[in-house]
Amino acid sequence: MTSPMIRAVDVHKRFGPVEVLKGVSLDVDKGEVLAVIGPSGSGKSTFLRCLIHLETIHRGSIEIEGESLVATDAQGHCKYVPEADIRRVCRKMGMVFQHFNLFPHLTVLQNLIEAPLTVKTARLDDIVPKAEALLRKVGLFDKRNSYPSRLSGGQKQRVAIARALAMEPDIMLFDEPTSALDPELTGEVLNTMRALAEEHMTMIVVTHEMAFAREVAGRVVFMDGGTIVEARPARELFAAPRHPRTRAFLEKML
Repeated sequence: MTSPMIRAVDVHKRFGPVEVLKGVSLDVDKGEVLAVIGPSGSGKSTFLRCLIHLETIHRGSIEIEGESLVATDAQGHCKYVPEADIRRVCRKMGMVFQHFNLFPHLTVLQNLIEAPLTVKTARLDDIVPKAEALLRKVGLFDKRNSYPSRLSGGQKQRVAIARALAMEPDIMLFDEPTSALDPELTGEVLNTMRALAEEHMTMIVVTHEMAFAREVAGRVVFMDGGTIVEARPARELFAAPRHPRTRAFLEKML
């Protein structure tokens, strides 16, 4: 039996005295599209950031593709693997944020090739055709020599997705990728993500887009108050949520 792509067990995270994650456990299998929904402040984005080591946890364990990122010993001490191993394990994942974080002084194409050239020391002759293919994939090949300031929000976010894919990750993490966009630009980003799902990319998507979660995700996790309240196949959860908190949330959102 193959191990899950992501395994998080009893993950706790504090910001000062405030416990933001209160023992979150979750497995994500290869090729699975998992949507994480819930009210603001429920710990969704923090959990995603912990998976890719943008935040450190205080207790629990995280494994990526069977490799440990962090574990808690018998004495309750949370220990990360050495720094070089952290970087190697985290390179298995790409992340797309609410705000696009593109380099404003670089063209679209330069934004895509920057990390492969510097982090993976890829050859320019190798990476440029791959980057151009990714821009075709997200429908922005004609913008390859444009600067981010010339793009719409939806175009910037599609470039951000292509840039994350340029590092050839096995897993993609999306942190509310459409929340900063006008409604008319949201569709083009969600369509790009749908195409990735159809290619069986392993994805965790923190989202407020309930239609996307219902249609594209295989499984939906509802978080509230730093815990997973309910985790079920998407169609089942939307059709008949079991927990009153899930029900109340969906009634507001749908």
